[in-house]
Formats: sequence, C-alpha cells, structure tokens
Amino acid sequence: MAVHAHPDDESSKGAATMAKYVSEGVDVLVVTCTGGERGSILNPKLQGDTYIEEHIHEVRKKEMDEAREILGVKQEWLGFVDSGLPEGDPLPPLPEGCFALEDVDKAAGELVRKIRSFRPQVITTYDENGGYPHPDHIMTHKISMVAFEGAADTAKYPEDEYGPAYQPLKLYYNQGFNRPRTEALHQAMLDRGLESPYGDWLKRWDEIERTERTLTTHVPCADFFEIRDKALIAHATQIDPDGGWFKVPLDLQKEVWPTEEYELAKSLVDTSLPEDDLFAGIRDNA
Repeated sequence: MAVHAHPDDESSKGAATMAKYVSEGVDVLVVTCTGGERGSILNPKLQGDTYIEEHIHEVRKKEMDEAREILGVKQEWLGFVDSGLPEGDPLPPLPEGCFALEDVDKAAGELVRKIRSFRPQVITTYDENGGYPHPDHIMTHKISMVAFEGAADTAKYPEDEYGPAYQPLKLYYNQGFNRPRTEALHQAMLDRGLESPYGDWLKRWDEIERTERTLTTHVPCADFFEIRDKALIAHATQIDPDGGWFKVPLDLQKEVWPTEEYELAKSLVDTSLPEDDLFAGIRDNA
C-alpha cells in the first residue's frame, strides 16, 4: 500500500517500484488522501484553460485514472479536501475543512479502514517533513504512522466500525529525492556535456543546510522507468512533458542510478540493512 497526499504523488514517488512489483504479481494499492482540488495548474501549456480551472477536481480524477491504468495498480480515495500550499510571510491560515486541519486520530481511522480491508504487508508513505513541507504531505505522514499501529488496535478502532484487526509488517518513507542520487545524475549530465536540471536544486539544499536521510533500501527498477514517466505525463495539469522532470535521458538514468530509495521506519520482521527489496524479511519468513 502506497499512501500519498495528492493525485500525481504516486507517479513521482516510487512509481517504478510499484510497477516492478505489479509485474511480479504483487497486489499494489495506492491510497490518495485528497483530490488535489487546490492544486495549481503547473503545466504552462494548460494554464489559462477555463474548463480545467473550473473543473480541476474532475480533471485530476481522470488523470489519476489514467496513471493508475499505466502503473497497473489499484487506487482508492481517502476523501479529504486538499489544503493547498500556503505562501507568503507570514503564511496565511489553512482553509477551513481541509485535510491538514482534520483531527489526526479521526483521519487515521479512515486509513485504518483501508489497511484492514486491503491487508498490506508493506506500507510506503512520507517522513515527518512530508518529503517537502506541504501541509498535506505532513498530515499524510501523521495519519500513516497512527494507522500503522492503529490497524491492530481494536480498543482505539473497534472492529465493528473499522473492520477486522490487522497488523502490517513494514513501513517505509519514500526518499527518491535524495542527495546521492541527485549528485550522481548531476555529475553524469555534466560529464556528457549536457545541461543538468539539478544545479539549482543542489545550491538550494546547500543554502538551507538540508539534513540527509538514511537510505536503507535501494529497489532495482530501471526497467520500469518508462512506465513511471508515462504515468507522470498522464497528470497533464501538473507535469510539463518538456519540463525538468524529463531532462535526464533514460539511458543515463538506468546506467548511473537504476534504483528507487526508501528509508525503513518500522519493521516487525528481521531484516538486514541495506536492502534491495521492500519485502526483505517477509519473503524469507513466508
């Protein structure tokens, strides 16, 4: 089960990993917490389209349907309302009724229902910083952590309301936007005489003294990078097919950095680090 904040997050974080596991016969469910209703139209080719602006929720739902088919995963909505990304100094208050202002335990109960129904062995989500500090990403982290424990807690989430108790075995944080990968691809682009899209990224990270996460798990999935990119492009309002996401040639990516990275946050099975499989320790004890 991959728990994400908005439609498109599943295609930019761990998509090749999911496609790889689907190809191996693993049942994969994406849970999308919000509908992305307050997301901006980031693709300049679609900006100014009145229909899209007035029907953004419906448009993003259709984009999610297409991406789901490309990845071969199942997908369900948690039903919360996008909080938007507040900007300004000071930051404006979050809109009433949005996901980030929900009661954490109550919102986690909705995810508990999904966990108890789907019964995943492994869950992926975001770290406490949300991967980046969007309020919905941070809230996704909070409810994922509560639900991982709460799925087995019948006192907190009674079975007659939330379904039969179940305990997932492992929980990971997506860490695909990590410094080692970024530096490796950046240098490889320069070595080939190509313009790197990562120069500004690295400068910003240096300026904010970004703390690097522990990468415990590198999943080989280069054969599925094309599927990942197709799923990303399906989110047309969010992704410019001529934009920075696609500046690094696929052959270079496959050669230099053929994996997606995760940080093991919780495990109820024995495993040895580093891993190359989200099911390490689970397959061994099957």
